[in-house]
Formats: sequence, structure tokens, C-alpha cells
Amino acid sequence: MKIFLIEDEVPALENLKMCLSGIENNIDIAGTASSVSQSLNWLQNNALPDLILMDIQLSDGLSFHILKDNQVNCPVIFTTAYDKYMIDAFEYNCIDYLLKPIDSVKLAGALHKYKNLQHHFINNYSSIIDFLQSSRKNKSRIIVKKGIEFLSLRLEDVVYFFTEHKLVFAVDKDNRKFLCETGSLADIEIIVDEKNFFRANRKFIVNANYITKFRSIDKSKISVELLLPLNEEIIVSQENAAAFKKWMSET
Repeated sequence: MKIFLIEDEVPALENLKMCLSGIENNIDIAGTASSVSQSLNWLQNNALPDLILMDIQLSDGLSFHILKDNQVNCPVIFTTAYDKYMIDAFEYNCIDYLLKPIDSVKLAGALHKYKNLQHHFINNYSSIIDFLQSSRKNKSRIIVKKGIEFLSLRLEDVVYFFTEHKLVFAVDKDNRKFLCETGSLADIEIIVDEKNFFRANRKFIVNANYITKFRSIDKSKISVELLLPLNEEIIVSQENAAAFKKWMSET
């Protein structure tokens, strides 16, 4: 069994290796990575492993981006110190969610679950992925706050998300501003459907359904105009301009 380990804390990585070595003799650590960028680079240049053990909070972002933006068609066991990502984790190829510190008994149980799934879908291994992904759906609503009240806001009504003073806000089609319960725009990216929402820059995520027009400006950057008036211009960087145009053409 070839396993790829994604973990940014050296002691946690060594603990995983030690636990794995004590569970089975036929486990092969195919590779390790400590960040989103390293993980993507490894996956692009190596054969897909049988299984990935993946931490969630990495040095350069949440590891969900590894799975969301790429076709990683193998099962995943998440290993993390936080339980707040549990619901999001099971929207991906997750077969188990282990909280740190990881012990060998719980890890062995997770590997046993993986083997049971593999045996159940024997001679049609790809069906494991079909089974795991069949329940993956983007959320249709998000919990937001207006004053002292909490509301369930339809994502289709959100014109844009933005961050300010380390808080995240949603602005709906009626130009009402709500405080989001989520911690960052990176967390919002995981929740929303990438077919409709695009991370324009560090401050804004925009909804394609409310983009009225966009134009090229200096050095191939893109200026985006929304249905609602804004106090500042939304600029897509030169590096993301091609991806933005492709996204708009496919929306």
C-alpha cells in the first residue's frame, strides 16, 4: 500500500511514520510534503498513491485546495488538531477524520476501513471514488450575522465576499452587508461553487452572475465591475487574468 503523507509539523510527521510502521509491513511511504504547493508539485510528478494522509492547516493554506483544484482520485484520511473542518472534509474523498495526537489504534482502524472499502469494490476500484464523491455537494447557504441576529443566506444571492480588518463579509444583491462566521476568504473558497465564484484577489471573491463587465488595464490586469457600486476597484492580477477569463467563458 503506497501512502502519501502531507504534514507540516516534523514531530507529527515522524509520529505518523512510526504508527504506520507498527501497523503493517507492506506500507510504503511514497512521499511526503509540508505545504499545499509542495503537495501539488509531488502529485503532478508522481504516480497517484493508494491513500493520502493529509493535515488540513498547512503553512500556505488549507489542504482542501489540493483536492478542490485538482483531480486527486484517491481516498484521503485527514489528520488534524481541529474538529471544525470535519463537515467540509467529508465533501472530499474522505474516509476518516482523525484528531491529533494520532495514535496507532485509531490509525489502524482508519486503514481497516480503507481496506474494507477496497474489498467491497474489488475489481472496480474507481467505484470507491464514485461512492465517496456521490455525496459531495457545494453548500447552498451560509450562516451570517446581521447585528445580533444570525441568518441563513443563500449563496446565489451573494454578489461578493470581502475581507476587512481580518473579518469576512458577504454583500447580497440588495446591497446588504453581513458578517460571515467563517474565519477567512480561504474558508469561503472551500464552501462556494467554483463555477460561480472566483477569488479575484486577496480581498475579494466575486459571483459571476453579478459581473456586468470587465476590461483589461495596465500590464494585462483585469478590472471587474459588479452590479452593485463599490468604493474601490476590483482588480484581478496579471498572474490570475488568464484563469479569470477562462472561468468567465465557462460560467
